[in-house]
Amino acid sequence: MNACLKFQDLTLGYDNHPAVHHLDGSLAHGSLTAVVGPNGSGKSTLLKGIVGAIKPMAGTIEHHSGCRMAYLPQHSEIDRHFPARVFDLVALGLWPKHGMLGRLNGSDAGHIEKALSAVGLDGFEERPIDTLSGGQLQRTLFARVLLQNADLILLDEPFNAIDNRTMSDLVEVINRWHGEKRTVLVVLHDLELVRNHFPETLLLARHPVAWGNTKDVLMPSNLLRARQFHEAWDEHAPWCEPGAAA
Repeated sequence: MNACLKFQDLTLGYDNHPAVHHLDGSLAHGSLTAVVGPNGSGKSTLLKGIVGAIKPMAGTIEHHSGCRMAYLPQHSEIDRHFPARVFDLVALGLWPKHGMLGRLNGSDAGHIEKALSAVGLDGFEERPIDTLSGGQLQRTLFARVLLQNADLILLDEPFNAIDNRTMSDLVEVINRWHGEKRTVLVVLHDLELVRNHFPETLLLARHPVAWGNTKDVLMPSNLLRARQFHEAWDEHAPWCEPGAAA
């Protein structure tokens, strides 16, 4: 398998307490994978570890050489009151090309308009971001990811608090990325959505419960194991040992 990412005995956490522990496995190039599990099971922590926002407590994350990465955090991590237009927010997707302080060139405006059109926001360039609905903001953020032209795309709960039409449109964008052989990893809680649109799934309960074909991973027995392991987790444990979930 040609891997885009490899995890070797990976443990991630905060204040010396693990939130994801003993994760082994890899993401193949061009794969479309959902990450699911109970609230607080380490799903967002895993994405933050991949992008380097937090460092491994143990183990490693190996990135394929030259892999360009785009990361869309949860809504709660976006400052909606920042005085910016839709155009400005989407233009941040060009930072890998120009740098954070680089000037846009003549063709960039056309690329931004094309990205907005692809997510159904034609004519929104001048709208202040604090006037957008939740769905419009998420479309804007997807347009920013489109501009990054990334090989690896990480999305953290991209469908929270949006309407069904927006969700359907954004699922189509994700399917388009998959069709372009980009590697896409998405944190989700809607298991029916996962079953219908994601061929591979990683089920986390801080410990990796199952990883592989979605139909096999989301079997009732695995979901029960995830819930039981998560509920039994000792928040005050100083460390975790391999095989603790056995």
